[in-house]
Amino acid sequence: MNSLTRRSWIRLAGFGTAAAGLLRSATVKGAQNTTHAPAMEHAAHTMGPMGTADLSRFNPSDFLRASNFSNLLPAERSRYYKETARPDGTILREYEIVAVDREIEIAPGVFFPAWTFNGQVPGPTIRARQGDRVRINFLNQGSHPHTMHFHGWHPPAMDGSLPEHQVVPGGSFLYEFDADPFGTHLYHCHAVPLKRHIHKGMYGAFIVDPKEARAEADDMVMIMNGFDTDFDSDNEVYAVNTLANHYMTHPIRVEVGRRVRMHVINVTEFDLINSLHLHGMFFDVYRTGTRTTIDDHTDTVMLCQGERAVLETTFRYPGKFMFHAHQSEFAELGWMGMFEAVEPRRDT
Repeated sequence: MNSLTRRSWIRLAGFGTAAAGLLRSATVKGAQNTTHAPAMEHAAHTMGPMGTADLSRFNPSDFLRASNFSNLLPAERSRYYKETARPDGTILREYEIVAVDREIEIAPGVFFPAWTFNGQVPGPTIRARQGDRVRINFLNQGSHPHTMHFHGWHPPAMDGSLPEHQVVPGGSFLYEFDADPFGTHLYHCHAVPLKRHIHKGMYGAFIVDPKEARAEADDMVMIMNGFDTDFDSDNEVYAVNTLANHYMTHPIRVEVGRRVRMHVINVTEFDLINSLHLHGMFFDVYRTGTRTTIDDHTDTVMLCQGERAVLETTFRYPGKFMFHAHQSEFAELGWMGMFEAVEPRRDT
């Protein structure tokens, strides 16, 4: 089998159809075909300099704005998410999250043997309002012990960090806690070795909205991640929401004059920091999103692993605006995308 190295990926990224054939045959040592969990409801493809990726199992464009399984049709969604109003005005939000081993596509024709939540990397975005009760039935159908650890307030028994918290293959555990504080948080497996479980894909966004709603905006989740395809503790592929260069071939469509809110989370393993730089404009930074006061006004934000930030901006001009990591090598290895700002539709 072929496997990619860091330098060969950079060389191939600039080529066209010649590289595409090689990359379509490139797989990772030990890749497996495993249980299929919820997939997107439509089939599509992304095309780039190295070929075509299948988006029917995971589409970063759908993931970008999805939460609480909103990307699924109602009948399918009801299998994994339910909400019930409570007397105090809050909501009980119930989820079914399943750990499964699954091969995922991280670049056109490049596959990675991941450990996943519900068959996707990142896992489904969990979203609640501050004070809501979150109840998660966690099932481990994977090949290793796993847990779910949520950033935020919760009782110690719900922490998912100690050996006695590990859920063995075939086992289950019920997590239950109140969503607090508001902000952009993270959940991930906390089984040891921690770096392996995170790098293999066991993480997702946990967003808690404040009781008093933020200003209306086009909300999106952007999880910065990387993949070590030859297992030498050095990433060969970097991305936002897993599929390298996806937002270059499928730019994120936004409206001129409408507030855009990006929930940015860094879960990149093996690198001390990651970053996001936006061309042609600036944004307001709310570190961790737990305050409503602006921490910075800039065009570049740096985050260590597990760190989060809410970025807000408004596009002044129509056109395409590049965004990427300001570690240039990360950008060359797939961490690059485009916003496409369009004038709002005006009915005549």
